[in-house]
Amino acid sequence: MTTVNPSARDAVGEYKWGFHDDEKPLFMAEKGLNEDVIRGMSAMKGEPAWMLENRLDAYHQFLEMKNPSWTGSPEILNAINFDDIHYYVRATDTDSTSWDDVPAYIKDTFDKLGIPEAERQFLAGAGAQYDSEVVYHNIREDLAKQGVLFLGMDQALAEHPEIVQEYFGTIIPSGDNRFAALNTAVWSGGSFIYVPKGVKVDIPLQAYFRINTENMGQFERTLIIADEGSQVHYVEGCTAPTYSTASLHSAVVEIIVKKNARVRYSTIQNWSNNVYNLVTKRAYAYENAIME
Repeated sequence: MTTVNPSARDAVGEYKWGFHDDEKPLFMAEKGLNEDVIRGMSAMKGEPAWMLENRLDAYHQFLEMKNPSWTGSPEILNAINFDDIHYYVRATDTDSTSWDDVPAYIKDTFDKLGIPEAERQFLAGAGAQYDSEVVYHNIREDLAKQGVLFLGMDQALAEHPEIVQEYFGTIIPSGDNRFAALNTAVWSGGSFIYVPKGVKVDIPLQAYFRINTENMGQFERTLIIADEGSQVHYVEGCTAPTYSTASLHSAVVEIIVKKNARVRYSTIQNWSNNVYNLVTKRAYAYENAIME
């Protein structure tokens, strides 16, 4: 992809989270995007036919759309070489609910970021995504008993397909912009939250997104549904290593806040300066709902 300007890196000073590990992923797609890449990814995930159809439709939209013009500097986005990106990098084949079951080298990365300590002390639940896949998700037992769902998006699609199909793409359709179309075509990972009517999650749920692989695209998809009279605070944190070439982060976040519900959404972005961060986030608030 694009080579990062060294002077730009110098300008931001030392970047604490610029380390990376050299462990080879379980699977890494060849660079470039075509229907075969999308079909292969969908097959590896065991997705329903309607999701594959969504992906392929979005891919063709992406090919036909132009980059957004809102940057005021079209050369910035035009410099992205979409043929020089790994669109799917799978570090492990498990999404664990126990931190002990996460592969050691991935645990080491997230330990350095303080995730286990944060979960123990401050959080109602935590998730972690490493490259393209969620590797860990857990939620407090009392919240799970009240019907709160906090899952990786792929797990949610497998276990609650009817909820995902009802809301997926309703707030941000694939035709919204070129990067929303790209995300819909190749999304992987992300968080799924459902809070039942009247349930109040009193402390935050948090997810962490880490890019480790060079020339990689991370395309998580997050869907948050707060039913009537419910309340939740979701926090996400993002980091990546410092490489001499750029990576692409292009997420989509859809939030549905039903009548009298309240959602607070916070993002702590600590990307290195070699990451294009091009995300689309949107919420729909019903009557008397609060979105922060």
